[in-house]
Order: sequence, then C-alpha cells, then structure tokens
Amino acid sequence: MKYTYTGIEVRDLDRAIRFYTEGLGMVLLDRHEVHATEGEVAALKSKGSEQILELNWYPRRRYRSGSELDHLAFDVEDSDVDKEIDRLVALGGTRARKTEVRPRYIVGFVMDPDMIWLELYKERK
Repeated sequence: MKYTYTGIEVRDLDRAIRFYTEGLGMVLLDRHEVHATEGEVAALKSKGSEQILELNWYPRRRYRSGSELDHLAFDVEDSDVDKEIDRLVALGGTRARKTEVRPRYIVGFVMDPDMIWLELYKERK
C-alpha cells in the first residue's frame, strides 16, 4: 500500500479553503458533496508536493477541539479493498462502515486499534 493523503475535519469549509489557499499558497484541486456523509470534501495540494490535504465538512457534527484529524488514506493499488480491510481487522482493526463503490473509486474504512480512521481506496478502471 501507498500512503497518499491526510484528511482533516473542518468546521467551516469555505473558511478552511481560504486559509489554506490564501495563507499557505495551496491550490484547490476539487470540491464536491459526499452523499454517504451528507457533507462536503475539498482536496488541496502545494506546488511541488505529491501529498494531498483533504478538508472534510460534516453537517450536524459536534466538533471537539482535537477531533480535526479525520483519517489517513491509503491507495491499495493492486489489491482488493475488502480483502485489505479483512487483513487489518485480523490484526486488531475494526471495520468502520460498509465499503462503497463510488463513480471513480472503491472506498472502505477501518479503524486502527487506537480508533484512528484509515481510508483504503482503489481507483475503478
């Protein structure tokens, strides 16, 4: 697997986008709704970097200081999302929710033993 991006939870998506683009010079790559969470997501990138910063906003969410780390994401590349989740569950992880087949990706979530959410995804071909 290859570590590809970090997702953080934000309270105000417009404010966060403005902060990271105007304040840190990042470029907004994409912004769209996520039906599974009823929220929105925005992807940003710094010039010369391969890492993506994903900003996640969820409606009706009680934000707590320190809860801003949303998840770490891994591209399973040549494997199967559910197979990798099952392997991680056997190592002490917990399946977080049902795997989704989205238009561009197959996406699954597992929590590590400390309850940090990990997104495992694979691009659909």
